[in-house]
Amino acid sequence: MDIHVVRPGDTLYSIAQQYGVSMARLLEDNDPPDPARLSVGQTLVVRYPKQVYRVRSGDTLSSIARAHSLTVRQMWQRNPGLGGGSTIYPGQELVLSYRQTPLGKLAAGGYAKPDIDPGLLRSTLPCISDLAPFTYGFTPQGELIALNDTDLLSTAKSVGVRPWLHLSTLTAAGTFSNQLSHAVFTDLQAQNRLIAALVETVRRKGYQGVDVDFEFILPEDANRYPEFIANLRESLAPLGIPVMVALVPKTSADQKGDFYQGHNYPLLGAAADYVFLMTYEWGYTYGPPMAVAPLNQVTRVVDYALSEIPKEKIWMGMPNYGYDWKVPYQKDTMARSISNQQAIALAQKHYAAIRFDAAAQSPWFRYVDGDGQEHEVWFEDARSVRAKLELAHGRGLYGVSYWNLMRPFPQNWTVLTTLYEIED
Repeated sequence: MDIHVVRPGDTLYSIAQQYGVSMARLLEDNDPPDPARLSVGQTLVVRYPKQVYRVRSGDTLSSIARAHSLTVRQMWQRNPGLGGGSTIYPGQELVLSYRQTPLGKLAAGGYAKPDIDPGLLRSTLPCISDLAPFTYGFTPQGELIALNDTDLLSTAKSVGVRPWLHLSTLTAAGTFSNQLSHAVFTDLQAQNRLIAALVETVRRKGYQGVDVDFEFILPEDANRYPEFIANLRESLAPLGIPVMVALVPKTSADQKGDFYQGHNYPLLGAAADYVFLMTYEWGYTYGPPMAVAPLNQVTRVVDYALSEIPKEKIWMGMPNYGYDWKVPYQKDTMARSISNQQAIALAQKHYAAIRFDAAAQSPWFRYVDGDGQEHEVWFEDARSVRAKLELAHGRGLYGVSYWNLMRPFPQNWTVLTTLYEIED
């Protein structure tokens, strides 16, 4: 696998000729917003088929997979044009293998809301091992607030993806409530009621894990949070159900700030089966322009986590989005959240050259809109994805998980499934 960075004068045809691959293969693996209008600095992933199969009359995707000792999931991963579906036609060329030898194994998860586009979900699921529908809530009395997760669960199970019940303190207003978490930490009846409801829901709906995300924990609750996680884990253990807890991105034990003080890495790491590092949002809606997940900062968080928690318990967060800021930055303005595909489309529309920050290992560019307002955009591309995956695998982490799956990012899945074998 190669990652080509578009140069002045490049076209999809010239790039295909340079690497000796078909234009159809480049289009399928990258799905660029406008194939006829590449931006300087844009990336294209180049994969080299080793063995291909031409579909014959009477073939099915499952029969082809069986005949070549592959799973249907592997066929989907190697042929993103299938979109996670089984429709094939005589004469169609399917890739059975690539020259690239996987570097190793990684678990890969992601979060999705019930209103995700069904086609996007279906095309993404073959590339991950775990899915967390977002999100279950609860009342101060410990009553579980249900989620319309039926379609997400049935689709995940049909593809062989493990579903995780996601529990958070997110309110209807869209903010995390530390009063809500405090209530179930200090009221044993409410806590027992919540845990019992979680156990019943997991058993009834067939969830295979519980992912807990309580944020802005009060400092005085820093020890109560791990106790709650331990109680939940003990209750789920007879069912063989693991518990994961989301951790804010700390770089030291005594890191100051309301966001950080309630998360005790060693205690939470010991209480849970897994932890999820929320390694993103350095660049965020209300802050100045910068990379969402700069590699140098992500590395600091991962290395601190490894000093407190066994590597085989750690999932590293991956962002699937970028931001568009107006510049010069002013504190009373908000950045616009955009998809990585939208970022490329913006660069193409405004003829902006995409740059790459070496320290952050992230792409960015500037453009001027129709009103003469300058903007700065930071996002993710094949290079930034590869750098983060190499960090996770190089440090021996259990896996990576994406916030979130609601927006398409074809290059990411091409890079992930080419470089790594996804854990079953």
